[in-house]
Amino acid sequence: MILDCQPDIAVVGEAENGEQAVEVAARLQPNLVLMDIQMPVMDGLEATRLVTNGSAGARVIILTTFERDEYVFEALRFGASGFLLKNAPPEELVHAVRVVANGDALLSPSVTRRIIEEFSRRPGRLNSPPDLGRLTDREREVLRLLASGRSNAELADELYVGEGTIKTHVSNVLSKLGLRDRVQAVVFAYETGLVSPGA
Repeated sequence: MILDCQPDIAVVGEAENGEQAVEVAARLQPNLVLMDIQMPVMDGLEATRLVTNGSAGARVIILTTFERDEYVFEALRFGASGFLLKNAPPEELVHAVRVVANGDALLSPSVTRRIIEEFSRRPGRLNSPPDLGRLTDREREVLRLLASGRSNAELADELYVGEGTIKTHVSNVLSKLGLRDRVQAVVFAYETGLVSPGA
């Protein structure tokens, strides 16, 4: 109902369980799927994996009442581009749908905080993992700033370049590292030790 009220959003289908969600997504080819975690027949995590890797290739926002860490990390590993809690206000949901549909990624603040806390508990990482060697110095700098949660506009201001240049750098980073979106780039930056919580 919330999404159907928006002039720029069309709800093209609904499903009662994860298995049905995969079938409906394959048939209707939506741009985006809003996925619950706990569903009968097939849970939302497995459905997310199948939807993002299948013929639909849709982007997925996970919507759940649960903040358990394993859900967050599994959802991101399975290709989710957004993660929101069900108690988020309606306008936040609408905003998330627009952001993810436009190719960006979005996590609720509490989820972002949990990711940072998780990486702060992990042992140290390699200072210069092989993958980072594929990046230019500027691309590495963009990835480091991206991991701190800055938008393209903020990156452009900080690096004294245009937003178009930033988009090119971000695109190059994702392509060279084989990453799906900004969320995976942030996780990669923490996992490899390029950035550390509180730095």
